[in-house]
Parts: sequence; structure tokens; C-alpha cells
Amino acid sequence: MQGIPDPEADLALYYDRHAAVRNTRSLTPHRVEARQWFVRLLKEEHRHSLFELGCGTGVEGLAFVQAGLHYTGVDLSGESVQVARAHGLECSVASGRKLPFADGVFDAVWSMSTLLHVPNSRIHDVVSQLVRVAAPGAPIAVGLWSGDDDEVLNPEDLDEPRRFFSRRSDDTLHRIFGAHGVVEHFRTWPEGTGVESGPGAGHWTQHYQFLVLRTPSPN
Repeated sequence: MQGIPDPEADLALYYDRHAAVRNTRSLTPHRVEARQWFVRLLKEEHRHSLFELGCGTGVEGLAFVQAGLHYTGVDLSGESVQVARAHGLECSVASGRKLPFADGVFDAVWSMSTLLHVPNSRIHDVVSQLVRVAAPGAPIAVGLWSGDDDEVLNPEDLDEPRRFFSRRSDDTLHRIFGAHGVVEHFRTWPEGTGVESGPGAGHWTQHYQFLVLRTPSPN
């Protein structure tokens, strides 16, 4: 969609307004299973630290801490970060386009339902940042809602500004992430109802996409 060069300010405003409402979509059965699977992977590989892009109010951050991982999160929404910090989580306000961390400092990365807010014109910049802050050979887990490679404003958002979505096909997702490493794990699950439903208020045909990108190992 033309005319949306940078949705970050609008996204921050939207999620600031909704920070007081706990995000229960992070606790859907499919998402919980994917997170538990990822935690098992990290423990099998003796990885101890995790960075989350799009931490929100810290729902999944708390689960990672409870699993024994050292957790760090960032989000565009200052209000959401305040809620996460109130839960004792290490979080800060930052953009995925310029992460305030040194190279290779995290054993793993997690980002659910966040990169769908990044336009195609900037997606490679953000993925490059995730790869940069991850240790060589680290796993980066990403979840997105699918689409027909269109960029739209969410029709279910009643107040302006509405959220921007870049809805990507499975093939496009493989192509984008494959340019930054090896997509070693990919699965999807269908959109459900209630808390299992995605954005779009029923206007979109979609499924959830979950992948693990393995960053390049040292030579």
C-alpha cells in the first residue's frame, strides 16, 4: 500500500493505548507449544540468553524467565515496556532497525507477530539487525500472519492511526529469511476463532507462520 513509508510512530501510539490490556493472544495453545519447543531446543544446545523483538507487556518474556533463560526485550511502545518492567523484566524502548546492542551478544532471538508490521522496503534491515545481535550459529524464531503479499492497514482497528501489516506468502517468507541464513524449521497452523484468530476482523484468509532461521556459523 502506498503512502505508509514508516509505520513505527503509529504502531507505538496504538500499542501505548492498549498496554493496560494484557495480551492473551501470546498464550494460545499453538503459540505456547511453539515456545516450549523453542525452549527445549535452546536447552539442548546449552543456550542461556534470549532477546525478544516486540516484547509488548512481557507475557512471553515472563515464560522465558521462568524457563531459566536470561531475557532481554525491546518494543516500540513505551507504555508496554513500563508494564513489562513492572513484572521485573529487562526491557527497553527501541526500533528493530537500530538495536542498541553489540554484535553477537544473544544466544537466541524470538519475535512473534512483530515483523508483520515492518514494510517490505525495510524488512531486510530489521532481519539483518537480528542476525547481527545474535551469536554466530544462533537460532532466530519468528512468527507472522500470512497473506497474499499485500501491505494494508488493519480493518479491525477502529481508532486512527490503524496498524500497518505486511502480509507475506510462505514463499516470500522463505525468500526473505533465506537471504540471511538457513531456514531450518518452518511450520504453519490455521487461523482459529476467539483468541486463536488473527488480525483483520475476519476480512483476511490467513494462517500463522512459524520459522527458525539459523544464523551463519563462524568460518
